[in-house]
Amino acid sequence: MKRIAAGLFAGLFCVIVSSSAQADRYDRYEMDKGGPPPQRRGAEVPPPKHARYGQPYFFGHIGVFEPNGDTDGLKFYDSGLNFDVGIGSRVSPVLAVEGAIGSYSTDKQGLAATVVPLTIGVRVIVPSPVFEPYVGGGVGIYFTDVDFPTLNGAGQVVGVATETNSTMGVYGVAGIDAWLNPKMALNLEGKYHWAQPSIGPVDVNVGGWTLNLGIRISF
Repeated sequence: MKRIAAGLFAGLFCVIVSSSAQADRYDRYEMDKGGPPPQRRGAEVPPPKHARYGQPYFFGHIGVFEPNGDTDGLKFYDSGLNFDVGIGSRVSPVLAVEGAIGSYSTDKQGLAATVVPLTIGVRVIVPSPVFEPYVGGGVGIYFTDVDFPTLNGAGQVVGVATETNSTMGVYGVAGIDAWLNPKMALNLEGKYHWAQPSIGPVDVNVGGWTLNLGIRISF
C-alpha cells in the first residue's frame, strides 16, 4: 500500500505540473473582467463559464459499491450502497482539486463491512461547454468497521466480533460531467478504492468499485 500511495503522489505531482502549463493559455482571459478579447483568426477560445479560474463547487454522489474479489479481501461479499459529498475548486480550466467524505458498505452471511473514506485528490478535465470527461486520483484515510467470526478452541464459530481500524488508502476515478447551465452539472462517475487495514491477525483489502450518479454545483 505504501508503494501504491507513493506512486500516486508522484503521478499527481506530474499531472499538476503538466496541467499548469496547459492552463497558462487561459489566464489572459481571466485578467480582463470585461470579457474575452475579440476573436482573431487562429485565436484560442476562452474556457466555458463553469471552467473559470478559481471556480469553487460542491458535489454529491450516490451509487453502488462492488467489492473486490481478492481472497484476502471481500470475496463473495454482496454489492452494497455508496455515497459521498465534498467540495472542490477548479484551479484551472483543466485541473480541479477536491476533498470528500463518504461511506460504502457490504455484507456476507451476517458479516458486514463498512468503510468511511476521507480523501483529497485531483481531476484532470477536458474543458467543454457541455460534456466534460475527466480522470483523476487521490489519497486519504479509510476508517473501517469489519465483522469477523470468532472461534472456540475446537475451531467452531461461536460469535461475531467487529474490528474498528483506520489506514491510508488511495483511489482512481474516471467520469463525465454534463453541464445543464454554468452553475450545475449532472455527473456519472466510476471510482476504485484501495485500502488494506489490519483486521485481527491479517490485513484485509476493503477496496472495490463504486459506480455513482451525482450532481456538481458551482458557487
